[in-house]
Amino acid sequence: MQEYSTPATFEIPATAALSDAVTAHAAENPDRVALTRNVGGSWVPVTSREFADQVAGLARGMIAAGVQVGDRVGIMSKTRYEWTLADYAIWTAGGVGVPIYETSSPEQTQWILSDSGAVAVVVETAEHAALVASVREQVPQLREVWQIEGGDLDSVASRAAEAPESELATRRAAVDTDSLATIIYTSGTTGRPKGCELTHGNLLYVAELAPSVIPAMRAEDASSLLFLPLAHVFARIIEVSCIQNGARLGHTGDLVQLLADLGSFQPSFLVAVPRVFEKVYNGARQKAHAAGKGSIFDRAERVAVAWSKAQDTGGAGLGLTLQHKLFDTLVYGKLRAAMGGRVEYALSGGAPLGERLGHFFRGIGVTILEGYGLTETTGPATVSGPDALKVGTVGRAAPGSAVRIAEHGEIQVRGPQVFRGYWKNPDATAETMRDGWFATGDIGVIDDEGYVTVTGRIKELIVTSGGKNVSPAVLEDKIRAHPLVSQCIVVGDNRPYIGCLITLDAEAMPGWLEAKGRPGSTPVSELVDDPEVMAEIQAAVDAANKQVSRAESIRSFAVLPVEWTVEGGQLTPSLKLKRSVVMKENAREVEKIYAQA
Repeated sequence: MQEYSTPATFEIPATAALSDAVTAHAAENPDRVALTRNVGGSWVPVTSREFADQVAGLARGMIAAGVQVGDRVGIMSKTRYEWTLADYAIWTAGGVGVPIYETSSPEQTQWILSDSGAVAVVVETAEHAALVASVREQVPQLREVWQIEGGDLDSVASRAAEAPESELATRRAAVDTDSLATIIYTSGTTGRPKGCELTHGNLLYVAELAPSVIPAMRAEDASSLLFLPLAHVFARIIEVSCIQNGARLGHTGDLVQLLADLGSFQPSFLVAVPRVFEKVYNGARQKAHAAGKGSIFDRAERVAVAWSKAQDTGGAGLGLTLQHKLFDTLVYGKLRAAMGGRVEYALSGGAPLGERLGHFFRGIGVTILEGYGLTETTGPATVSGPDALKVGTVGRAAPGSAVRIAEHGEIQVRGPQVFRGYWKNPDATAETMRDGWFATGDIGVIDDEGYVTVTGRIKELIVTSGGKNVSPAVLEDKIRAHPLVSQCIVVGDNRPYIGCLITLDAEAMPGWLEAKGRPGSTPVSELVDDPEVMAEIQAAVDAANKQVSRAESIRSFAVLPVEWTVEGGQLTPSLKLKRSVVMKENAREVEKIYAQA
């Protein structure tokens, strides 16, 4: 059994709570811009004092509305300023925040509100309010529904005078590191979502850890634009880390406007899931090829990867260095500008990034620091850092914690970031907690220096009829790297060989078609059997097959006429594939793959 631990480098006081940072920053540096609100397309500064006053006012209003210490309050909204305001107001009132994805179905919303026992919920839109109303009979304990766009938060805050200011001190005294801070429900790729209990101590540990991963987080001009859904633990820990460490925080929930928002906000560090970095790379490559500059981009890519790899083996030689400087002017600088122009470090999580993208982005001047974790580990179980980076791995055990590889190659974690259990589900807690170790369900390896590489999930492991164990992640990551591919799923459980279902990227297709002298408006549904498209996809499959043995390689694939989306129910809000859903919906397509077997 492999095991690696890292000594603790900091300690969280037992009496600490998440709301402390808000009051501390207001007292120590009241005029510092703590957050920036997007109002009508313009960024409006919010000082530490203004934020503290708004949080206190809303918290007192919630207390006046009957929220007690330990009460659960839901938040259902896209990523926006009011999400963070409500989050900290709930904590200041002594409550427990329960995030709900804004895309959740009535059934999911009803389950989370009823299972958590939420007494109130903050929703964003009238549509969200109507959704909650449609299930309210099944959530009898729910007393209040506050709609952001209806001005309800202002109405709640207007009741602040009904709760004395001294009550906030009383509420604060009732909370410490062991107190429950939030219940985050797992995305439910399989089965009904379970509520993960995260404490103030769990979240504060991650917030104190953050500057060791991104040192610039405590710089005077540190800033980050949050666009991931705050209902996901990854975005939530960035929210808390920015507030805790004094980095200016902005929000945007409109991914269509993301590049424009990055350009105007100009963050100093970026946080995203691998699919976002894939889209940045694929979009730039596709744009270059469509403009007749494909050969320049491809050469620049090779130089970027070679330069990055050279940093791990003593540095680049003179010739490579000169080429790198040339392409920095021609290509790399433009890519950095698309991300706002100030980003030197980015944090990637939620899924493996892959060595290729890691080297590419470091080569263009944006070092991606990859970590690994789950909701149950409050995000980071392992972390990378500027001085502890091995591209292609997810780093080493976070300070004060340990990682081991147990039976069947499973990754297990122990440390202060591990949750205290599943809400009202002791059986599920007992299944995953083993003598203080959390069993992740992921498989991986640890090298001699303690760096962890995640190779897949135990439940996703494919066993062919010939008895060959295949981890689909290696193949899928490589296929998704192709600019024409949106998503893919490797199949083959109890089958004679490995197959694959692939969807085309509707955003990338028009540029590719026009570069071929064909109408860019051609529907994707008409391209699934197109010889040129099939040749491109075959090339992607061939590249993926080079990563594995013959027995693990993809022998047949099918291109589907529609994309898999969050709205369609095939992807989680954090863009993870719901394999059971995809397999059920595409059972006929899978059978066709093996019809000739």
